[in-house]
Amino acid sequence: MPDRHPVLIRGGRVIDVTGERVADVLIDGGLVQAVEDGMSTPAGATVLDAAGCIVAPGLVDLHTHLRQPGREEAETVETGARAAALGGFTAVVAMPNTEPALDSAAAVREVLELGVSAVCDVRVAGAITRGRLGRELAPLGEMADLGVRLFTDDGDGVQDARLMRRALEYASALGVTLAQHCEDKVLAAGGHMHEGEWSSRLGVPGQPAEAEELMVARDIALARLTGGRVHFLHLSTAGSVAAVRAAKAEGLAVTAEAAPHHFTLTDAAVEGYDTLYKVNPPLRTAADVVAVKAGLADGTIDAIATDHAPHAPEDKEVPFDQARPGMLGLETALALALTELDLPVADVLALLSWNPARIAGLESSHGGPVAEGRPANLCVIDPAATWVVDPDALASRARNTPYAGRKLTGRARHTVLRGEPVVVDGVAKR
Repeated sequence: MPDRHPVLIRGGRVIDVTGERVADVLIDGGLVQAVEDGMSTPAGATVLDAAGCIVAPGLVDLHTHLRQPGREEAETVETGARAAALGGFTAVVAMPNTEPALDSAAAVREVLELGVSAVCDVRVAGAITRGRLGRELAPLGEMADLGVRLFTDDGDGVQDARLMRRALEYASALGVTLAQHCEDKVLAAGGHMHEGEWSSRLGVPGQPAEAEELMVARDIALARLTGGRVHFLHLSTAGSVAAVRAAKAEGLAVTAEAAPHHFTLTDAAVEGYDTLYKVNPPLRTAADVVAVKAGLADGTIDAIATDHAPHAPEDKEVPFDQARPGMLGLETALALALTELDLPVADVLALLSWNPARIAGLESSHGGPVAEGRPANLCVIDPAATWVVDPDALASRARNTPYAGRKLTGRARHTVLRGEPVVVDGVAKR
C-alpha cells in the first residue's frame, strides 16, 4: 500500500495480550514505532483521534465466506474485505466452499491474488478433500506451501472417520490444523432448523443437537488417536461445549469457535418462518445459548468467528425449506459481543483478536502486542458508541442480516492495516 506517512493514534487506551495502559501509538513504515503517553506529532503525520476509545490489535476472523469465485452476486473478496475492515478486522480466513472449491494450489492462489489490493489481509482455508466431497484428500501439502494453515470442508463435515484420521495424520506432519464442520449428514438429513419444541410447533423438520455432538465426540477421539490439531467450527449446543471442555481438561490439541448468532439468538426466532434466521448449524435453544456463553467465558471456546455468509436476495426470498442457510456477520460481530456478553473488554478482544490469530497461525503479524517493532495491524474501538443496524448501510453486497433495527453498543472507529488507515471515523477507504 503506497501511503507511508507516519500515523499517530492519539489519546487511546491500549489493550492487548500484555494488559492495559493509556498511550499514544506512533506508526511508520508499516510498523509500530513507539507506544507512550503524550507523544508530540511528527511532521506530516496523520493523526487518528482515539479519545475515549480502545486501541487494540486488529480483529481476526477465522470463518468468513467471501463467495468468490462462483457467487460474486452475493460477495466478492473486495466487498467482503471492506465489510471486515469496517468491523475492525485486519485479517480474515476465507472459507473454501466456493464454486469451484478451494481445493488446490491454483484455486488458493487465485483468492490470495484477489486479496492483494483489499483493505483487509485475506488468508485462505483450504479444503480437506477434493471438491469437498469427502472421498479423497486434497493436496494439503501444496496448499500449505502457499501459507495455508487451516483446512476444512466447511458446510460439510468429513463423514468418513477413516479419511478424517488420515487427514489428521497428514496435517500433523505438515504442522497445520484441521477445522471441522460437525454435522452427521445422515442424522441431520432433511432438517432445516433445530429439532425441538419450536420445530414441532412450526412443522419444520429439524436437526437434532446430536447430529453435531456425535461428530464432535468422534473428532475428539481422532485427535486423541493421532495427536492432530482439531478446530471445531461454530459450536452451537451445550453437549458440544461440554465435550470440548472435557477434551481440553484431558490436554488434547483441540480449539473451538462460536458465532455471534449462537450466543444472541434462539430457535424461537424462526417463529415467523423468516429465512434470515436460517443458518447451519441452526439456532438452538435458550439453554444452548447459555452454554455457549459459559464456554466463551471460561475459555472452553477460544474464539468468536463471524461465519459471515452473504446471500443474494433470490436465495433468501423463498420458502424456509428452500432458502440457503447463513447470515452476515463481519460488521456486527464486535458490537454483538460487547453488547451481549457479560465479559471484560479485554476478554472480548482475546476472543476476537489474539486467540483467533494464534489458531490461524497469524500471530507474527496479527493479534500480537501493540509494541515497538510489531506490524501495525490495529483497530480503534469506541466502546460507548451506540448504533442501529441498517442493512442498506452495510458494505457487503448482500443484505441478509437478522439484526436489522437492533440497537448495539460498541463499534470500530478506525482500522489500520500494515500501517495505513483503511477506515477512518467509520468510513472505509475505496
